[in-house]
Amino acid sequence: MKIVKNDLFDYPNRYIFQYEEGFKFSLDSILLAEYVKLKKNQIVLDMCTGNAAIPLVLSTKYDNKIIAFEIQKEIALLAEKSIKYNKMDETIELFNDDIKNIDKYYSKNYFDVITCNPPYFKIDENIPNSSRLLSNARHEILIDLETIFQISFNYLKNHGILYLVHRANRLDDIIEVDRKYKIKDKEVTFNGTNKKKIPHLVLVKCVKMSKSGMKMQKIIDVSKLDTYQHLFD
Repeated sequence: MKIVKNDLFDYPNRYIFQYEEGFKFSLDSILLAEYVKLKKNQIVLDMCTGNAAIPLVLSTKYDNKIIAFEIQKEIALLAEKSIKYNKMDETIELFNDDIKNIDKYYSKNYFDVITCNPPYFKIDENIPNSSRLLSNARHEILIDLETIFQISFNYLKNHGILYLVHRANRLDDIIEVDRKYKIKDKEVTFNGTNKKKIPHLVLVKCVKMSKSGMKMQKIIDVSKLDTYQHLFD
């Protein structure tokens, strides 16, 4: 597969490597990265990092240490090339491994913040893409929502934050599993591409061992935006 170098949306001096046909980063990753708020010295874990779009966007605003996991070797290669080309080696550390093996590298309660743009579709939902890479990225074949929350509970510090982007119609699943693992949803923001249609994406901020209470934020119509930078400032 031919690898191409593209601008990382409209972020200055950031580039990302992608396959010319096939796997590419999406608007979802940009929205999630802009949604995240970091404090100085907080350590970040990005699950399902793909070609590292989320860590690269975060690196335009913060100098926090970011640990990224990508299980698929072909996609991790893109992430590695992107991180090195942007000279982010000292800020972003990439592991080409299954996130379920994180115990080999880090102790529990280690991270302050976790970000994740996970596979959206259940295995029995829709027909998996003919491409193995796309099927694994889009369907819960290698990891599912419950596993993401289970790992987050184990590796977040108390009151650590999980930022998640997902399909809006999976919000009931998210709420069910976040309560099970005591990483409660504290803030929900719906995103759509047309104000006349029901929003199709949701951004969720969950906090480990937090009290109950969720805030619904104003729906964002991304079709009206010229840039996503500083969208949630």
